[in-house]
Amino acid sequence: GQAAAHSPGHPGIAMTDENTAELLIERHGPVAVLTLNRPQAMNALSQSLIRSLSAAIVSLGRDETARVLVLTGAGERAFSAGLDLKELGARPGLLGMVEGEGERPNPIRAIAECPKPVIAAVNGVAITGGFELALAGDILIAAETARFADTHQRVGVIPGWGLSQKLSRIIGPSRAKEMAFSGRFISARQASDWGLVSRCVPAGDLMADVMALAQEIAEVDAAFLADYKRLVDVGYGLPYGEALGLETEWSRRHNAAVRPDELAARRAGVQAKGRSRES
Repeated sequence: GQAAAHSPGHPGIAMTDENTAELLIERHGPVAVLTLNRPQAMNALSQSLIRSLSAAIVSLGRDETARVLVLTGAGERAFSAGLDLKELGARPGLLGMVEGEGERPNPIRAIAECPKPVIAAVNGVAITGGFELALAGDILIAAETARFADTHQRVGVIPGWGLSQKLSRIIGPSRAKEMAFSGRFISARQASDWGLVSRCVPAGDLMADVMALAQEIAEVDAAFLADYKRLVDVGYGLPYGEALGLETEWSRRHNAAVRPDELAARRAGVQAKGRSRES
């Protein structure tokens, strides 16, 4: 395994020990862009890339200068084709360890536990484990050329990163089962129509659109964002009535600590921003 390290010649870009740059990390002010960089393998998730990605997300989650994370893939063909089946086929027993629980690096769990918003900029195909990785994002924006597929049935593997439960909750059981049982791809437009992604945009506009959104989100107080992300995620896993109770509890606790002068200043800021956008 190769731990991520910074290349002296390229500040802010994570390199592996063997200088293969499987994961690139670029900083744009408060926004960190993580790029899966195995385009020749359709950005398949090797074990070293899984470790580097998980570690980078954990590290950036603790970095106060990073407010928003953007996750994308190198090239135009793929966001990620999923777990590296060639590597898994050469190492018997590895698959169960990869997608199982325990202490092994898990980028899906790392994103869920990251206090920073994570935007998935889906630049190409997102297949199986790559589909699960995209779905881990807090916000999904897709290029019009992106496509999504659950091909677990083709390799005879049961999902271990949440796809079987998450997808049906997002697009409904009928559509989720159609994808799960057939392995068919859906287009970015279909994904947008189904509510799987926030929207799809022309491929050439993807990163500009995502970065504009990320910079806007980065203006929000980091502690507030962390609490709001946690509230949405925890509530999503609860029955509706319990989730409303959770919101009431967190709202009372948080809002009681907001001073009137802070509220007035923020209100003025919101009004000024609104006027600048209208002009």
